[in-house]
Amino acid sequence: MRLRKKWWARPEMEASHLTIINPAQKKGLWHEEFKNNNDIYLELGCGRGKFLVTNAENNKDINYVGIDLKDEVLIYALKKLKESKIENARIVPMNIGNIEDIFDKNEVSRIYINFCNPWPKRRHKNRRLTHTVFLNKYRKFLKLSSEIWFKTDNEELFNESLEYFRENDFTIKYLTYDLHNSGFNKNVFTEYEEKFTGLGMKTMFLIAKMNVIR
Repeated sequence: MRLRKKWWARPEMEASHLTIINPAQKKGLWHEEFKNNNDIYLELGCGRGKFLVTNAENNKDINYVGIDLKDEVLIYALKKLKESKIENARIVPMNIGNIEDIFDKNEVSRIYINFCNPWPKRRHKNRRLTHTVFLNKYRKFLKLSSEIWFKTDNEELFNESLEYFRENDFTIKYLTYDLHNSGFNKNVFTEYEEKFTGLGMKTMFLIAKMNVIR
């Protein structure tokens, strides 16, 4: 579904210190942005921000950065952050394909990838956020032994992502094809997950640990 353009969204985002409009300027300086040395967790494709805000509220000793391309969804994430008076999270409007340009070596401790585009066509699979192309980008700024937490409702994407992780020196620490009946008690719902789980959708989930920095 095409999002209706919200012309007012960008000015409102630019007016808030919770939005990082020029993130490349923060490379190597994110701890200065948060004014502490706490771990930084990154959500790729944060959408309307339910997952980001819930995590930031529950874990004040961790800094969160949520990235999405569309102002039309990020403005809702910003509103949630403001309403909750959260200071340990920032939102970034940008193309995730340029992710290695905004973080420096060892600057991020965890990545969350929730229900990303499965890009099912063969010629498009290198656009997947779990593809080797992106795993090599993440290596440039992830700490050794950092984790990637990945959720999807697309079984083909999940199975092929398993292979991407294994081929690129990641250890699968946890894996389930039915997250909500698995007993895993650290799950935080996204808006998408909350809506479609009620309609019978099963969520697949894994935790992959990075073993080697190249």
